[in-house]
Amino acid sequence: MINNIFQWLTSSATWSGDTGLGARLVQHIWYSLLAVVIAAVIAIPLGLWVGHTGRAKWLVTLANSLRAVPTLGLLFAVALWLSPKFQSDLAFLIPSIVVLVVLVIPPILSGVYAGVEAVDPATRDAARGMGMRGFEVVRQVEIPNALPLILSGLRSAFLQVIATATVAAYVGLGGLGRYLVDGIKTGDYVSTAGGALVVSLLALIVDGILAIVQRLVVSPGLTGGRKGRALRGRASPDVVAAETDSLPQAGMSVGRGGVDPDAA
Repeated sequence: MINNIFQWLTSSATWSGDTGLGARLVQHIWYSLLAVVIAAVIAIPLGLWVGHTGRAKWLVTLANSLRAVPTLGLLFAVALWLSPKFQSDLAFLIPSIVVLVVLVIPPILSGVYAGVEAVDPATRDAARGMGMRGFEVVRQVEIPNALPLILSGLRSAFLQVIATATVAAYVGLGGLGRYLVDGIKTGDYVSTAGGALVVSLLALIVDGILAIVQRLVVSPGLTGGRKGRALRGRASPDVVAAETDSLPQAGMSVGRGGVDPDAA
């Protein structure tokens, strides 16, 4: 079986044509990226507003409750409702994208809200004391401090949508889900296993890329890494106190023979 899957993945016939693995992979990435972008446009501003103002926290709870909705059942319900309203391929694309957006809003919204809410209130007060207004506090203080959780929410959303986009093939959409649906229907378990393997590899690759991006854009002081711990330790109260105690006190001078208390 493993040899057959390897041969299927490396065969030129598998990758060629409009229905080949290359085309299906591009479709799958496009559907996933489109859903995450739309969800981010909705969830990131909403999460920033809820986290900054502390209002309408029930929206986060409501969004998290959507995680319990059966994906396939929701897809069929939305497809039966929206598909008759369109005559082209949009009859398959729009219901699928709507469902994917609904399913990936919760991790993005939760990550943004949790990140902003976790910002130290003293940091906000200090920013306001410097003359920053509401949006300036959000942009210059809350977003940089919340960035680790924001990016974690985006990573979770990408992983979820890449895995979930396969079910869109049940309503006629393309993507890697076609190998799973069509393979099971025709008994071609080699292509089914191969398609599932490609989906898994795609999820791992995307998660690895996002992990690298997160490491590059997030301040080391927020990640708890070695460099961040070193920076925090260098400015810790104990270190500052130790360095202060080692300095000559006021009214004392340091000569060649040591501290002279009468030099003042």
